Amino acid sequence: MFTNNKISQLFGIKYPIIQGGMIWCSGWELASAVSNAGGLGLIGAGSMRPDILREHIRKCKAATDKPFGVNIPLLYPYSEEQVKIVVEEKVPVVFTSAGNPKKYTAFLKKNGVKVVHVTANLKFALKSQEAGVDAIVAEGFEAGGHNGREETTTMVLIPQIAKEIKIPLIAAGGIATGAAMLAAMVLGADGVQVGSRFVASEEASAHPAFKQRVIDAKEGDTKLQLKQLVSVRLLDNEFSDRISQMQNTGATVEELSEALGKGRARMGMFDGDLQEGELEIGQVASLINKVKPVKEIVAEMIDEYELIKKKICQ
Repeated sequence: MFTNNKISQLFGIKYPIIQGGMIWCSGWELASAVSNAGGLGLIGAGSMRPDILREHIRKCKAATDKPFGVNIPLLYPYSEEQVKIVVEEKVPVVFTSAGNPKKYTAFLKKNGVKVVHVTANLKFALKSQEAGVDAIVAEGFEAGGHNGREETTTMVLIPQIAKEIKIPLIAAGGIATGAAMLAAMVLGADGVQVGSRFVASEEASAHPAFKQRVIDAKEGDTKLQLKQLVSVRLLDNEFSDRISQMQNTGATVEELSEALGKGRARMGMFDGDLQEGELEIGQVASLINKVKPVKEIVAEMIDEYELIKKKICQ
């Protein structure tokens, strides 16, 4: 089905579906389940100390004989140690984000690791290509977690980048169905990265209360917040409302940083504090209505992709 697909060939996977490396949600259980289902699972290193990352990598190796990768946010304090661990453990793929793509790309590639960088605009897509990455993730405004300040939607971002780069392109942001996957491919993507849909999976390490809040989400329940710091899309709750009020009254970067504090993401997504935690999720949460096993999620996406593709071609 995807034999000649650039992303399937690059990573040696059955389907060009990449699981987002989401902090506090993407441990070895989720990553191995996605890889076993035919996609590429990613361990989200952003919420892991180096020793914990190594443990997750080894457990993932034991749980799957398929390729998997690690997502490393470059601005996080342990990124250098995490890169070394990836090389030592012979992880085949690294997705980097939130930082300069030149930082570790040459080192990783020298050690046989395929490198993909996540960006939200054309400028950094071109810089990523110049840095020598193997592929690019273009993440639209709809996406959960950290996001671009430009607020460019996936529908606009994908064709904009596709016509300017020569390496494989992965679309992210608002993709949770086979229909969205097909749309992304028509726009010029070679594959898709799926985050929010996999948060609401049985294998995700997110707290059950957070998963329930995701499937209960309605249209308009998420907002892009904290643009003065690092833009992040959050579900509405008491913390998010307080940040909105502070921003509307001209709070400084220092005041917003103090209100954010430390451990807010863990508090919400991993510990299940639905009012005072950061609840990072994409706009597509309003389309998700059930927690399901990863295998079922992937199968449904591929079935819908094929069905709609046939209808369009009639």
